[in-house]
Amino acid sequence: MSDQTTAPAAEATTEAPKSDESLARRLLGGAVGRNLGLVIALLLLVAVGAITAGDRFWNFENFLTIIRFASIIGVISIGMTFVITAGGIDLSVGSVMGLATVVASLSWVQAAADQTSWLLMVAVALAVGAGAGLVNGIVIAYGKVVPFMATLAMLVGARGLAELLSNKTTQIVTVNGFLDFFRGSFLGISWLIWIFVIVAVVGWFLLNRTTFGRRTVAIGGNFEATRLAGIRVKRHLVALYVLVGLTAGIAAVMMLGRTTAGTSTHGLLYELDAIAAVVVGGTLLVGGRGTIVGTVLGVLIFSTLTNVFTQNNLSTSVQAVVKGVIIVVAVLLQQRFASRPGGRSTS
Repeated sequence: MSDQTTAPAAEATTEAPKSDESLARRLLGGAVGRNLGLVIALLLLVAVGAITAGDRFWNFENFLTIIRFASIIGVISIGMTFVITAGGIDLSVGSVMGLATVVASLSWVQAAADQTSWLLMVAVALAVGAGAGLVNGIVIAYGKVVPFMATLAMLVGARGLAELLSNKTTQIVTVNGFLDFFRGSFLGISWLIWIFVIVAVVGWFLLNRTTFGRRTVAIGGNFEATRLAGIRVKRHLVALYVLVGLTAGIAAVMMLGRTTAGTSTHGLLYELDAIAAVVVGGTLLVGGRGTIVGTVLGVLIFSTLTNVFTQNNLSTSVQAVVKGVIIVVAVLLQQRFASRPGGRSTS
C-alpha cells in the first residue's frame, strides 16, 4: 500500500518542473517575452546615451523631450497598429495629418474659432482625418481595392489638396485659447505627452478588452473564416480605417500645438515611421497579432535613438542606416517566431 501511495507523489515531483519550465517558455515566447526584449533594447539605448552624452542625456527634462518627440508619431502608430493587425496597411496617414493641419488653420476656421471656441479647430482636424479614413475604408472594403494602392492614392491626393488649400504657404495659428492650452502643462508634463498616454491607454483597452479588438485580430488571422462566422467584415474594415484616420487627425492637432503652424509639408514620411514602430513593436505585418504596448515601446526606441544621435552630433544618414537595420532585424524575427505556439496574440 505504501508503494502505491508514494509512486504518484514521486511522479508529481518530477512532472512539476516540466510544467513550470513549459509555462516559462510559453511566457517568454509570447507577448511578455517580446515586450521584455523591447524593454531591454530601450534600456541599452538609454545606457549608450548616458555613457556617450553624460548629463546632457541623463536628466529628466531630456527624457520628457524624448517622449514629447515620440508623442505625435506615437498617436499615429496606435491607429496603424489596428489596421496592420487586421492585415491591412495605411500609407496615407502622414499626408492626411498634413491636410488636417492645413484645413484646421485656414483663416476662416480660425476666425470662427476666435468667435466660438478653439475646440472648433480640434473638431475640424478630427473630421478631416476621420473623413479621409472613411474614404479609404469604403474604397478598400466595398471597392475591393488593395489597401496598398487605395491608401497610396490618398497619400498623393491628400498632399496635393493640402498644397492647393494652403497655396504652398505656412499658415500661422493665432487663436489664443488654442495656443495657451498647448503652451501649458499638467503636473509639469506637456499636454502632448498626456494626449499620447490617453490614446495609448484607450487603444490598449480597445484592442485587448473589447469585441472590436477581438474581431480585428480575427480578421487579420483568417479573413474568410471571420466572414463565414457571421462578422460584418467590410463594415469593420471601414471602422478600422476611420480609426486610423482619426488618430491622424489627433496628431494634426498636436502638430499644430507644437509648431503653431499648419502646412502641407507636415507629416512627410510619417507613415513609414509609424509602420516601422508597429513592426518593431511586434505586430505582424501579415495580420493576426497586434500589440499596443509593443508599439509604444517601438516608438520610444526610435525616439531615444534619434535623441542619442542628436546629443552626440552624429550624422542623420548613419541614423537612417541604423533604423533600417533595426527594421530588417525585426521583420526577420517576426518570420522566425510568428508560427510558434502563442505567436498570434495581443498585448
